[in-house]
Amino acid sequence: MANIWTIARREYNHYFISPIAYVFMFVVFLVLGIVFFLDILFTSQSQQYSPFIQYIFQLFIFPLMFIGVPALTMRSLSEEYRSGTLELLMTSPIKDWHLVVGKWFGTYLFLLTITVVTLIYPAILNSLVSPGIDLKSLAANYIGIVLFLSAVCAIGVAISSFFSNQIAALLGTIGALIVFYLINGPARVMPGAGADILNYLSIPFHFDNFMSGIMRLDDIAFFVSLTVITLVIGSAAVESRRWR
Repeated sequence: MANIWTIARREYNHYFISPIAYVFMFVVFLVLGIVFFLDILFTSQSQQYSPFIQYIFQLFIFPLMFIGVPALTMRSLSEEYRSGTLELLMTSPIKDWHLVVGKWFGTYLFLLTITVVTLIYPAILNSLVSPGIDLKSLAANYIGIVLFLSAVCAIGVAISSFFSNQIAALLGTIGALIVFYLINGPARVMPGAGADILNYLSIPFHFDNFMSGIMRLDDIAFFVSLTVITLVIGSAAVESRRWR
């Protein structure tokens, strides 16, 4: 575990010395802040509906899934391949899965840091509306976000383990996430067990339940299983480099 934590801490600290991470955070919070302000302003003027915090979450998650996570994870392992440092790591006591899990955990912690900052929006909203927002629903929303980020981050790290080129890793991650996002599209016209399988493999199918304030065991199991399986695949890909 010490090796995993060392790698994770190094990966986490790297993001705070990278201008890409700061630009990404600035753009994310600028857009969310503007949308949140406009939502509150429109509500105060029209009095037609209450501000909808889940809209902010959805606006936060969509670009994070297709831009943020691929951009952050594309260098995780592909950079180690390109720079030749992976060969040095393979001669150290660090196991292959330590490297993969450490890379994933460091990136995951960075994404969780960004997520924690978003608590400012429901906190402000809770002080503005009466009798306040539904805290149980809010907890389900954040649990869903935490599980979602775990899975998509693991997918990005796993894809990065197959490439020594960062652009290839970026495009591969975007492609994989698009598949998980759209895979249940044919289920609408497909009868029987095939539709159930496609729905189960769909990230939005499970994530939308959390956004609705519903926590189900099968949704939690999906994201946890997706995280574990993709990290195992990434570890196998790194191990295969030993025999080339």
